[in-house]
Amino acid sequence: MKLFTPLTLPNGTVIPNRIAKAAMEENLCDANHAPSDDLLRMYQAWADGGAGLLLTGNVMVDARGMTGPGGIVLEDDHNLERFQRWAQVARSGGAQVWMQISHPGRQMMAELGQQTWSASSVALDMGNLSNKFSVPKEMTVADIEELQRRFVTTSQLAEKAGFSGVQIHGAHGYLLSQFLSPLSNKRQDPWGGSLEHRARLLVDIVKAVRLAVTPQFVVAVKLNSADFQRGGFSAEDARQVVKMLNELNVDLVELSGGSYEAPAMQGQARDGRTLAREAYFLEFAKDIVAVARMPLMVTGGIRRKSVAEQVVDSGVAMAGIATALAIEPQLPRDWRAGKDTTAALPPIPWKNKMFASLAYMACVKFQMRRLSRGRKTHPGVSPLWALIVQQVMSSRQAKQYRRWMTGRAGTA
Repeated sequence: MKLFTPLTLPNGTVIPNRIAKAAMEENLCDANHAPSDDLLRMYQAWADGGAGLLLTGNVMVDARGMTGPGGIVLEDDHNLERFQRWAQVARSGGAQVWMQISHPGRQMMAELGQQTWSASSVALDMGNLSNKFSVPKEMTVADIEELQRRFVTTSQLAEKAGFSGVQIHGAHGYLLSQFLSPLSNKRQDPWGGSLEHRARLLVDIVKAVRLAVTPQFVVAVKLNSADFQRGGFSAEDARQVVKMLNELNVDLVELSGGSYEAPAMQGQARDGRTLAREAYFLEFAKDIVAVARMPLMVTGGIRRKSVAEQVVDSGVAMAGIATALAIEPQLPRDWRAGKDTTAALPPIPWKNKMFASLAYMACVKFQMRRLSRGRKTHPGVSPLWALIVQQVMSSRQAKQYRRWMTGRAGTA
């Protein structure tokens, strides 16, 4: 299959080509944690770039749970006009635009001042950075039921705002992924133990969202192909969860991998496995293609046209591209024109892999901030400088977030 062939999803939605801008952590909210003008400017660049699908960065279903201090929150209709504008801008180039909806669970920085939740009270193992995260509270049944309602509400609001779908984030070590992994889920109730029980929360949320939105509105899922940690969510677990999703009218499953503890989405495993230099998870996806009844998308390190073509030639429906599109948003348009444009960040050969991972993310955010201000990207930025800038900005945004939450409490 060719990269620029349209894809028709199970619900009839047509994606104009097989290239997706995958979700990235943007941290570009306004004072109300709604989409800022900078965020809209960045999405205009991607809308003009020619990808068939734009996936937003994390949109939080609960203001108390943030993947980053500058994150977007959609839990009511107070700022809906800003989300409507976001959808309008992102769809202006003809792409499908899906809102990625998420809850971080225990992967929330302690400096944000909130109680963190998880499937069980199991702390993150981040080495020297572990103290940056609080030990989470094990969620009660009431907590779980509230979380499910929040995913439904955010999905309905996304549809009302004009997005063409949602992607329920069940990967990268966030809350739904924490329920799926036996390393973070030690429960002995209907949400823990067997894989069927560990997948119950994801399955119930997908069912509830599908019932709450119109048939034309896409419901997609992001799932780890594996956690890449010994004893964690495995490739065989991923196959079995996709079989469960086969029965739920899911329109597309995106396969990625890893978590904060093992950032395989950046090409780093923690269980001894070696990942490919590009399309990290393609080999895992080939096994899942055999059982999936919905189209699959693979994300992870893709930056060359030949590799994206290899992905779709393998039977995977879509190639998800993240960092390369933060550097060069016109990449799909260039490829369609026959150019072999590529875009990548230089490797960061630091011995401390955790700090190298943080620096890599900081370099990606550096590119996105430049895009959001209408400036040319700078992939050769010093990783140390990008990390320092990111830490300063994150600290400032964390203070703003704490003030915002205090203000909300005062008006409740």
